[in-house]
Amino acid sequence: MNEKRVIVAMSGGVDSSVAAALLAKEGYEVIGITMKTWGFMEVGGAPKHESGCCSLDAIFDAKNVATKLGFPHYTVDFTKAFEETVITNFIDEYLNGRTPNPCVVCNRKIKWEELLKKADSLDAKYVATGHYAVVDFNQNNNRYTLRYSIDLKKDQTYALWGLTQESLSRTLFPLGNLTKIDVRNLAEEFGLKTASKPDSQEICFVADDNYERFLRERIPDIINQIDEGDFIYHREKVGKHKGIPFYTVGQRRGLNIALGKPVYVKKIDKVSNTIEIGDKEEIYESTVSAVDINYVSKTILTQGEIVFGKIRYADKAERAEVIFANENEIKIKFINSKSAVTPGQSLVLYDEQGYVLAGGVIKK
Repeated sequence: MNEKRVIVAMSGGVDSSVAAALLAKEGYEVIGITMKTWGFMEVGGAPKHESGCCSLDAIFDAKNVATKLGFPHYTVDFTKAFEETVITNFIDEYLNGRTPNPCVVCNRKIKWEELLKKADSLDAKYVATGHYAVVDFNQNNNRYTLRYSIDLKKDQTYALWGLTQESLSRTLFPLGNLTKIDVRNLAEEFGLKTASKPDSQEICFVADDNYERFLRERIPDIINQIDEGDFIYHREKVGKHKGIPFYTVGQRRGLNIALGKPVYVKKIDKVSNTIEIGDKEEIYESTVSAVDINYVSKTILTQGEIVFGKIRYADKAERAEVIFANENEIKIKFINSKSAVTPGQSLVLYDEQGYVLAGGVIKK
């Protein structure tokens, strides 16, 4: 396997463009690949036009960068794998009253597992992306580690907790020790067309951020698969909901309940088809359990161990204590209660230095 050959996942944005440019400058044999994972006609997207990382414009921008820097670029169709993993999981989670994190699934199953298969076929040792994160190797426990980028505002380790040791051992993150300002300046220096391109903010296949529209379009008979149910407030029925897939824990808007004060979704119960709502102070919890665990920088956590946890991408990691941990499940207690702990989202645990210890899918 060629240790100087690297597959760079190119979305057509400034980050992956600069990642590719830096690797080429370092002497790597770069092969740019844009992963075609979805199309508007197949899975829905922005209501007016296809946009984002899988659009024709994005593919053209990636190819333009590759041509300028003098390395080959290919567009590879991953739509089948994306449909079978990311889209299916996304729909199933909502139908079961959970709020999925498709970027985590995509990173592990598509951007790494599928891309590494492509790397194998091209005799490339590494894959690289424009993520803001750092991979290290800990000689004390012989494990590859994942830690914060120096640009904490852009750090993406929260969405990368699912990467296996095998994946990390073959991963390069050229932007991990750069700030976003650094990256844009480098793009200008390299003369890249993508230098001033705005960042993508939305889930790629729901570009308008309207999950209800997406679900209704993807499942035309969804109305026949779900039933209205009761909103429960302090054990009393206070209204009807239109179906549990259309709500998420912590939601306040769109409940259409007149109680004379703001109320929030506290719990979604698939079995009873009820949605419990509560006052703002009632949606805070200190204990969080997660399953489908992937240990990253450590092989196991121990009871009483102090960690720093995040339950949302934009959160700051906060101090918590491990209550229980094994290979399949972790339970922690935050020192300060957290608002809207959402089943289906990710719990990611760090140490004081910003290394990812483990991650999992929130159960409660």
